[in-house]
Amino acid sequence: MSKESTSATLEPASSTAPTVGFISLGCPKNLVDSEVMMGLLDRAGARLTNNPEDAEILVVNTCSFIDSAKQESVNTILEMVQHKTSGSTKRLIVAGCLVERYRDEIQKNIPEVDAVVGTGELEAILAAAGLNMAPPAISNSPFNILTASDLVERAPSAVNKHSRPEGDLREEQGRFSRDHWDGAIASLPNYLYSDETPRILTTPKSSAYIKIAEGCDHPCGFCIIPQLRGKFRSRRFESVVAEAQNLVRQGVREITLIGQDTTCYGEDLMVNGEPMKDGLAQLLEALAGIEGLKWLRFLYAYPNKVTTKLLETIARHDNIAKYLDVPLQHSSPSVLKRMKRGGGGDIFLRMIEKARSIVPDLVVRTTFIVGFPGETDEDFQHLENFVREAKIDWLGAFPYSDEEGSPAFDLDAKVPKRTIESRRKKLMKLQQKISAERQSHWIGREMDLLVEGVSEESDLLWQGRTMLHAPEIDGKVLINDFGTEADCTPRETLVPGTFYRCEITESHHYDVVARIIE
Repeated sequence: MSKESTSATLEPASSTAPTVGFISLGCPKNLVDSEVMMGLLDRAGARLTNNPEDAEILVVNTCSFIDSAKQESVNTILEMVQHKTSGSTKRLIVAGCLVERYRDEIQKNIPEVDAVVGTGELEAILAAAGLNMAPPAISNSPFNILTASDLVERAPSAVNKHSRPEGDLREEQGRFSRDHWDGAIASLPNYLYSDETPRILTTPKSSAYIKIAEGCDHPCGFCIIPQLRGKFRSRRFESVVAEAQNLVRQGVREITLIGQDTTCYGEDLMVNGEPMKDGLAQLLEALAGIEGLKWLRFLYAYPNKVTTKLLETIARHDNIAKYLDVPLQHSSPSVLKRMKRGGGGDIFLRMIEKARSIVPDLVVRTTFIVGFPGETDEDFQHLENFVREAKIDWLGAFPYSDEEGSPAFDLDAKVPKRTIESRRKKLMKLQQKISAERQSHWIGREMDLLVEGVSEESDLLWQGRTMLHAPEIDGKVLINDFGTEADCTPRETLVPGTFYRCEITESHHYDVVARIIE
């Protein structure tokens, strides 16, 4: 999990406007929450800074998905406490997933924390900061917010039904229970931002995330997201399209759709009295038609919801990334059954084969959990064999984290940590060879490249991404030749956030090397 200081500096609404600094931890979904809270604070008159030393109010938006994320969140809070005890900070606010788990414990054990804001209480950031909700007419936000009504004729008129049948069933089975959590409020989060919600982008100017849904209904035994984020709920179709149009008007050229499971999008929406079908495919179809949107992708697909219509929609539009992010978690049917996910290697192989046949040059990304309780040597061997056969382009392997409150916490046959780490390293070593082989086929291809800036590896190189690289999680394109200007003189530099045409000249384990050709 990376720690980011997110900010946008604006002129104060008045001489008494407080200065607020944000630290956002965890996933892109959490980053969008931070951007929404920043937008709300900006509209209420606050100034935003990226320097904690200058902040009168500090907000730490936390993650608590696994142990390492919880520890990073606690360490960051304690680091920010120093700015309050010996610096100019007068108020410290903790927000996000850690609050949903340990609300009382945070305030009891870290008395310097003045307020907490849960994942379903984003608008409470104003009261926590001592500010009042400002009416939209006097917003300080740099964004021109459209209303959903502007787009009713361009998208199906959808209204929330509030829950999916699966979510109702899981609730009856106790999936969302917080009985054993310390300090979380009884009610589940139900907040959804909209296109009318002010938001301050902290991503590079050419790229943005759009959260299209919140929460999750799936029963996965290793996961506590349902308790942290609540039942699955989709944003209104028109609202997502309106936000995308607005972002493109502001110069965004790459949009990544996110949600805990984007492939469930729309299943809780009603269109003309009927539940929406293939909601994600319909949404992609509408967004792909936005003039000026160059790249569009979605993350976090559920395996059994990758439909033919979804794949055909990806294949039909040049600006939809030929990229499928589908976390499989394992391949052994017995492990998947214990995980409460179902499926198996043979089913997944058929799904991948079908996807690659419908979408030429498709890049597949997945993640696996190694060391789930009860995973045997034979189960792990099954996973290795699957990885060899599936030839995944981008793969991440994560050690099982025993999370209190998750269904798997009470399972027996826990795998020793040393064994887990050994298996993880072995799997990633195997994948390294596969990734290198997959990317070797890119050599000689011409592709559009979004330049990000000087390489993190060397000042002598620049780096960027193609449409087949999701932000931050995949490999990089290293640029060692800037090409020439129109007059054939060598190009001295590149412009970050700009698209160039490149040719792939080399491939390595995870990264490729390219030269600019135009």
